[in-house]
Order: sequence, then structure tokens, then C-alpha cells
Amino acid sequence: MNSNSQPIKLFLVVAFSCTSLLASLTPVLAKPTPNSSDAKTILAQAKTFDQPPIPAGSPPGGRVRGGAKRGEPGCPTTKIDLTALVPFTQEANSVINVWGQTTVEHPSWYFYVPYTKDSPYTVEFVLQDSDANEVYKKAIALSDKPGVIRVSLPSTAPGLAVDKQYRWFFTINCDQEKNAPPTFVEGVIKRVNLSQPIVKEIETAEPIKRYAIYAQNGIWYEALTTLAELRQKNPQDAALKAEWRNLLGSIRLNDVAGEPILSGTP
Repeated sequence: MNSNSQPIKLFLVVAFSCTSLLASLTPVLAKPTPNSSDAKTILAQAKTFDQPPIPAGSPPGGRVRGGAKRGEPGCPTTKIDLTALVPFTQEANSVINVWGQTTVEHPSWYFYVPYTKDSPYTVEFVLQDSDANEVYKKAIALSDKPGVIRVSLPSTAPGLAVDKQYRWFFTINCDQEKNAPPTFVEGVIKRVNLSQPIVKEIETAEPIKRYAIYAQNGIWYEALTTLAELRQKNPQDAALKAEWRNLLGSIRLNDVAGEPILSGTP
């Protein structure tokens, strides 16, 4: 009796151990961990860019698209006009407000430029404070093909102060004699502080997660820059391409979403 019961006991112990092991593994196999590095998982969990309301006070105004109307003097018409990759709203009275938030002293701007270095045009980026004093000014060299370029405020320039609004201009003058008006875009940028818990989360997050955090908290400039850098490092990544289209589509710039991000931009 005792000799026959030993194999049965051994079988029950092994069976119980296997059942316990499978039970402990089930939660792990059922869903990915919150810190998964899979871009598709993180992007699927992220919501579209959340644009905060326009700050109180005078509306920022601005211009998200450049280009003259057909028949008017100025720069030649193109399939896609000069475009600032920045959120904008259009009010009932047709007034457009172009503005976005940053958290850094020296942010970057992105512009779609339809003209190339073969054109004898002068291009300039200007940043002003709220009193229209010039903070930074830079001549921009055109690239060898149309595309999205990056313009960064260098560390040698004065940094943006927190809770202050600044106005930027990106201008292309196609008339060397300056008898015709230039094509330009302009808008307002404001530096803000995020809460400490969010700051700590950003400090330890991988780039794709940082992008999602910035987008969810209405920080346009860092969201766009982070995603643009990821796309340049991983040009064949389908998930990043799709998210780039999703981000620009959320601010109604779908036509620019398929244009190349040019490397080596100023």
C-alpha cells in the first residue's frame, strides 16, 4: 500500500508545481509591461496632441501658411506653400491664431520650405520678445530640395523666460529689389513649466514615451522635435511615420505630413 502511494504523491506534487508556475506566468503573458519599448504599443496608448487654450489677453494672431495668391507679385506659387509646423486655430471672424508651448530655453521650430538653393531667394528667421525687441536673428540657407527644415535657437542666444510670450517670423524674400512683398509665416511661442511628477517621468522615459508625455500635456515644440528626431534616426519605421502623419493631421497640416524631413538643417 505504501509503495504504491509514493508515485501518486510524486505525481501530485509535480502537477501542483506546474499549475502554480503557469498561474504566475499568466499575467506576464497576457499583456505587455507599461514600460514596453515597442513603439506601436506606446503610440497606440497615446492620445492625439492636446492643444491647450489660447492664453488670456490679446490673441496671438499669426500666419501658418505663406505664399501669395495667383497673379499677385511675390514668390512663385507652389503645390504646398511655405508652412509653419505649429498648431493654429481659426476663429469665426477668419482670424488665425498661431501659437504653441515649450518647456526649454532654447527650442526648435520646423518649417516646410518649398524652394531650393537654386533659387536666389533670401531667407530669415527672427525671434522677438513681447515688446518687439529682437532676441535672435538668423539667415537661413535653402536646401537642395523642398522639405521640412529645423531652425534651433542656439545656446549662445538669450533663452526664453518662463511664462513669457515671444513672436517668431520665418520670411522668404523672392524679390532681390524688394519691390514685392515677401512670403512669411509667424506665430507666438510661450515657455511653461510642467509639474514635478511629469518632469521626473520625462527624465527617465525613453524617447518615444517622452514624445507621448509631451503631446498629452500640450507641449508642442518638444513633442514635434522628439518625434522628428526619432523619425530621422529610424526612417523606415512604419509606426513613427504613421504617428508623424497623425500628429500633423491633428493640427490640420495633413498635406505636409508626407514631405521629407531634411537632415543637416540649420
